Amino acid sequence: MASKRSLVVWAHPRTDSLTAAVTADVIEELTAQGFEVDELDLHREGVDPIVWEADEPDWNNLDKQYTPEVMELAARTTGADAVVFVFPVWWYSVPAIMKGYIDRVWNNGLFYGGGRRSGIAAARWIGLAGESAEAFRKRGYDEMITRQLNVGIAELSGIADSQVILLHDSLGDGIEDTEAHFAALRDRARTVAADLAGALA
Repeated sequence: MASKRSLVVWAHPRTDSLTAAVTADVIEELTAQGFEVDELDLHREGVDPIVWEADEPDWNNLDKQYTPEVMELAARTTGADAVVFVFPVWWYSVPAIMKGYIDRVWNNGLFYGGGRRSGIAAARWIGLAGESAEAFRKRGYDEMITRQLNVGIAELSGIADSQVILLHDSLGDGIEDTEAHFAALRDRARTVAADLAGALA
């Protein structure tokens, strides 16, 4: 039986960041679970987040051929059984480069439109949030982010199994033992990856 495939999309300007470490943990766990993993490092691969006319949706043409970069990235994405996003939560959303990747690549005729869907079985959104879970709940940020990603993006693209996981206090502010706290966040990400593998087994 062919192994399952996962695309891990991540965004952070630094490779020595906690986001990068969590990404590496997710990839390691998915690989250990028998997945074929394709890593899409948006910064290091230089993915252009700006939508120009050539990649603007044509609502009257589901078969529009977008730029070669978009078509190649779309093939990498739809070729996966699962997509895992890892990102720092900036302004209570994904970073601009990740939003731009979705804007350009998860496009009309490729991921939605005319009854077309991505064909991706599952999505996981692992966001590293600097604030506490209590602070997010107090202002409804957790619900806002979850609804945007699970419903506004994944559900529209036909992904029924989509989950948002927020790793809070990722800056370590006010945490007495930051080393232990960061280790716990990384363990949580590994568990998410293991659970995803189990869901697709």
